[in-house]
Amino acid sequence: MSHLFTPFKLKDITLRNRIAVPPMCQYSAVDGIPNEWHLAHYAELARGGAGLVVVEATGVSPDGRISPACTGLWNDEQAAVHAKIADSIKKADSIPGIQIAHAGMKASANKPWEGDNHIPAENPVAWETIAPSAIPFGTEALNRVPRAMTRDDIARVQNDFAAAAKRAFEAGYQWLELHFAHGYLAQSFFSRHTNQRDDEYGGSAENRGRYLLETMAAVRNVWPENLPFTMRFGVLEFDGHDEETLQEAIALSKKFNQNGLDFMSVSMGFTTPKTNIPWGPAFLAPYARRVRNEVGMPVGSAWGFDTPTLADASVRNGDLDLVFVGRGHLVNPHWAYKAALDLGIEKPEQMLPDQRKFWLNRYKVRNS
Repeated sequence: MSHLFTPFKLKDITLRNRIAVPPMCQYSAVDGIPNEWHLAHYAELARGGAGLVVVEATGVSPDGRISPACTGLWNDEQAAVHAKIADSIKKADSIPGIQIAHAGMKASANKPWEGDNHIPAENPVAWETIAPSAIPFGTEALNRVPRAMTRDDIARVQNDFAAAAKRAFEAGYQWLELHFAHGYLAQSFFSRHTNQRDDEYGGSAENRGRYLLETMAAVRNVWPENLPFTMRFGVLEFDGHDEETLQEAIALSKKFNQNGLDFMSVSMGFTTPKTNIPWGPAFLAPYARRVRNEVGMPVGSAWGFDTPTLADASVRNGDLDLVFVGRGHLVNPHWAYKAALDLGIEKPEQMLPDQRKFWLNRYKVRNS
């Protein structure tokens, strides 16, 4: 029996299987407005059979984008296109989700294929970056020193998150993910590498988690209680202090859960380049399992779950509740259908749109 193709219910939403497409930035928007590329891209991913499709990291404000080509959700023009994207995902019988984010110290950068580096400050398309402390990420490419945020900055960004979440719901998204990972603003508040504040937002693990809890609360107040409220969070850095960081992250995750978080996508911090990440198949599975068991909250993860047998085993073994498959879906948007074939699911074509499953079923090659 395949565990990957069992339904998953969270709040009032039921996913048809445990396969999710994670947010993957397309760097193809203009002024934060999605376009025909995004409409075609997300519709095709949904038509492939995944139970959940999460739209890419979407800036809650202009300065929250990673690059000038990132999508946004701070005005009605952007929201109108997002509504079309959400509708196209629903029409493919998948659940539409979106990740909202602020890039913090890693903002104002070029597209990855155009350098993946900070845009020179004198360039008119660049903007000021902000972070908990005036500490850069520290690579040659991402070396701009951000401005340390004031309390007014903190309040403004938290209000921006709430406004973006409200627009996301109005656009038709049914699954909300806060991007609290990967060295972006929220993660950099939690990390000792990037937070050297001496006020109530710095120092102890409790203080370093304060911004995250406050921002989550601001969004919780506007996001409907009956819909999944989720987060992507980096629980360790692979910087030699992993157990200490993981224990702090689990303690904070318990507070997230107590304050209304329904689900966590377990990831890495990426707040420092001085790491030794053990890249390999399902390398985050044991850490995700610890969060799942010690917090008592359903979890998912990405990074190396791209083979159907490994994805299925991760659910069967209790490591994950959902498997986020990124690269596999970029290679083959019908990854879920291919996984169903590989795992011997009966009538795998049933997860595809009528325009495809009808013909696949009619002209199926049958053994004589």
